[in-house]
Amino acid sequence: MIVECAVYEDGRRKAGNLPIEHACEAGQKDGAFVWVGLFEPTADEFDALRREFNLHPLAVEDSLRAHQRPKIERYGDMTFVVLKTARYVDETEEVQFGQVMVFIGESFVITVRHGQVSDLSEVRHRVEDDREHLRRGPTGALHAILDAIVDSYEPVAAGLQTDVDEAEEQLFGGGGGRATVRIYALGREVLEFSRAVGPLIPAVDQIVRGALPGIDEDMKSYFRDVLDHLIRVNQNVDSMHELLANMLQANLTQVSVRQNEDMRRISAWVAILAVPTMIAGIYGMNFEHMPELRWELGYPAVLLVIAVACGYLYTRFKKAGWL
Repeated sequence: MIVECAVYEDGRRKAGNLPIEHACEAGQKDGAFVWVGLFEPTADEFDALRREFNLHPLAVEDSLRAHQRPKIERYGDMTFVVLKTARYVDETEEVQFGQVMVFIGESFVITVRHGQVSDLSEVRHRVEDDREHLRRGPTGALHAILDAIVDSYEPVAAGLQTDVDEAEEQLFGGGGGRATVRIYALGREVLEFSRAVGPLIPAVDQIVRGALPGIDEDMKSYFRDVLDHLIRVNQNVDSMHELLANMLQANLTQVSVRQNEDMRRISAWVAILAVPTMIAGIYGMNFEHMPELRWELGYPAVLLVIAVACGYLYTRFKKAGWL
């Protein structure tokens, strides 16, 4: 359950891992805070941590569920942040998601991870190499987590954009049937990705506007930079979603055009074949007195009339583009 429990004081990590029962007390010193990292804890496993840091039960309940929308909520002196992590698998053209819940207090940061895509070990190591960032306390740790997650969105958006471009070339290159399935699948992935990116914009905007107490203007500029990156990714996602919708509409138009062409072609051949069918039907009525029935050239003449009529109709339909 507990991946790491460490104390950071004056921009440095103190050696060793801290027992949970002493974590809250260790973070009370000036210039110190505790960072506890958990991975998919159960309710019973999380209970000791809840009591140690006096976490709000509603936030705890949300943190135990892996399917929450990105958001930021205040519970007294504590802030609860929900983030979605993402990774694009190019081989299967799928976006894999994880989730990170962050509890922020005056002297602690608690991260609860769900899914294999939510690893924060690199973030923690990167922050530990930046003493100035660690001196900013829990808000510095939150910024590092948020910045890393938003940065990971850009490769996902780039991978989706590449496959969307390939699907567009496939669609207009004659692979209509296969392209349709691919476009629909990509559309689902883009929609799921937008659900991770879109709701995070107002959440980060709340931080920029002062939802977290104790953030100075310099720190707000860091969060503002994250917000700018997030807005750029969201715009790319919206563009891809619109493009995929237009591609599906174009594909339906192509199918309709092909069906009309097929119907015109069938109608043209039916009209051509109607001429010999009509003449053969007339001469197949077995009446005794019929024109040219006993004329030696009657049979060749009828065949010639049929050939000329069919040839004329074929030429006219060909010029009209029906054949």
